[in-house]
Amino acid sequence: MNDVTELKDFALVHAKALQLPADRYETVLDRITGDEDGAPGSWTAEWSALAGELEAAGQLLPASLCYTMARFPVVDGPARQEAYEKCRSVFGRWRAGQPGIERVTATLGDGEVVAWAGGLSAAEPKPVLLVTGGIVSLKEQWAPVTLQAAALGMAIVVTELPGVGENTLPYDRESWRMLPALLDGIADRADVADTYALANSFGGHLALRWAGHDDRLRGIVTSGAPVSGFFTDADWLRGVPGITRHTLARLTGTAGGDDDALHKTLADWALTPGELAALEIPVRYRASLRDEIIPAGDPAFLRQHVRDVAVNEVDDVHGAPAHVQQTVDWTFGSLLAMRQGLAPR
Repeated sequence: MNDVTELKDFALVHAKALQLPADRYETVLDRITGDEDGAPGSWTAEWSALAGELEAAGQLLPASLCYTMARFPVVDGPARQEAYEKCRSVFGRWRAGQPGIERVTATLGDGEVVAWAGGLSAAEPKPVLLVTGGIVSLKEQWAPVTLQAAALGMAIVVTELPGVGENTLPYDRESWRMLPALLDGIADRADVADTYALANSFGGHLALRWAGHDDRLRGIVTSGAPVSGFFTDADWLRGVPGITRHTLARLTGTAGGDDDALHKTLADWALTPGELAALEIPVRYRASLRDEIIPAGDPAFLRQHVRDVAVNEVDDVHGAPAHVQQTVDWTFGSLLAMRQGLAPR
């Protein structure tokens, strides 16, 4: 079981980012008393109940997003598994009315990564915006951004990290390879040589490592991404919220799930000064000054080693739940400025 206080704290940034009405999610959070699998008053039961109400009222996208919250942070039992399956089912019904959203897959070894994409066209291939979140984010919750493909003049591809949702790849130091594999899969319908990544949290870590191996990537916009100290500092890792540690242990298949074993798994994931100094693309990083997951040394490490970097700081915790709209504005403003070759503001 997860700590209920942590669940509620982490839920705020996701609920706000998903644009769920405040009166809805606040009422649900007030009703939650525990995290026993499917029990009355539990995290999954209360979010699923709200999702069911919205589904019955024909509000399919909000219902899907609430089922996403019900399976948060990771599928760890029958109740969350059922919530995840309903999330996908209801999302599928919503997507049926959005013909511009396509399913994209790529295979690496014995695993598969799946994405939702908009704006793909063999006749008019467009630059690519590749979007991914962190270790708790389903691609379905961010898929509606693909509807902005025409407005941005880009093909938009939204995916999820290994072990999350439909992504059956192993989560390890080489997981960045899934990102160029997705580009290869759409190369006949998009201008993949002109690709930008909007990759938050642990997705940002993957994008930063990918950037050193693929010159098709022209820029990265990220928020709260682990870079170096998160992986190498065992004492810091022990103080990270349990939800993050337990989810990482589950996704990486860390035996025993204890903090020492997790640190041993992650220790060589840190980006090196050499890797970062070799980057020739712009990196824009949103940092929370009171981040309880990412140590302050990580954005400072980027400042020290990346030649074209701008760090935007906000007085908030991880994910900046009190600054969601400002983060959205900064994210897309940074992307557009990057594409136009403008300096960061």
